[in-house]
Amino acid sequence: MELLNEKVIFVGGKGGVGKSTSAAALAWRFAEAGKKTLLISTDPAHNLGDIFGQKIGGEITKVSAHLSALEINPDIETEKYIETVKENIKNTVHSGMMEEVHRQLDTAKASPGADEAALFDKLISIILEESNHFDKLIFDTAPTGHTIRLLSLPELMGVWIEGLLKKRRKTKENYSRLLNDGEPVEDPIYDVLKERQERFSKVREILLDNQSTAFIFVLNPERLPILETQKALELLEKYQLDVKTLIINKVLPEEADGNFLQQRRMHEEKYLLDIKNRFKNKKLIYIPLYSHDITSREELAAFSSNF
Repeated sequence: MELLNEKVIFVGGKGGVGKSTSAAALAWRFAEAGKKTLLISTDPAHNLGDIFGQKIGGEITKVSAHLSALEINPDIETEKYIETVKENIKNTVHSGMMEEVHRQLDTAKASPGADEAALFDKLISIILEESNHFDKLIFDTAPTGHTIRLLSLPELMGVWIEGLLKKRRKTKENYSRLLNDGEPVEDPIYDVLKERQERFSKVREILLDNQSTAFIFVLNPERLPILETQKALELLEKYQLDVKTLIINKVLPEEADGNFLQQRRMHEEKYLLDIKNRFKNKKLIYIPLYSHDITSREELAAFSSNF
């Protein structure tokens, strides 16, 4: 399997196309091949526990000999993220202002993008810290729009932090001249920003490295998933993130019989042809429609044999 070459794999797609099952099956396949694999769900509607028939949650949990899984809770990560910010500014804000600053930060928890920033912070930690402990990191991401925003953050946040650093540098220079006879002054905020910039830079390097990172999108042979996938791929290309592989899930098998299914197959064939023409430079993996949900490890193993 070609995908065995990449260490970090993101699986994305429209809601309901079988993304979590595909990510779980892919992780299972790697683990069965003897690769120490970590499967991470960033989708708020976590399905991994249901697929594996056990509680997963926010700690790395053993699923099989070579497979572990983790479900990231955005609310918990946002809480941790805000607490980290509070800790970082503790010695830089006047004690009389601290209560108001904390109130503002607590309000920020509910602001748009707070959960994505926190989620991305966790994602960075996993990529940088767990890479040494696992051969494969498989990310089961949230539906398409959320995934695009998440994966574009290294680029956007990198530019934003560079702007903040320039302002902090200027402030440091002014303080040095005015208050410290030209001697450098300590600026813990600058140090924190610098560290974050370095982490963003490392992760961006990993995401842009085709040898170590792969992006896979799952779609069904239907009009809306095809259109949404095309838009997603075009958006990711703007951030130099190249999706090389598509999983076409729930394709009617040849043995499906009956007049209704024959008509459905004719309808489906035009979408399969459309997929082939639109995504001619992509690797296409076809998964048949199963007569039942994938609810056991045995069924997941059968599903994974399609890769």
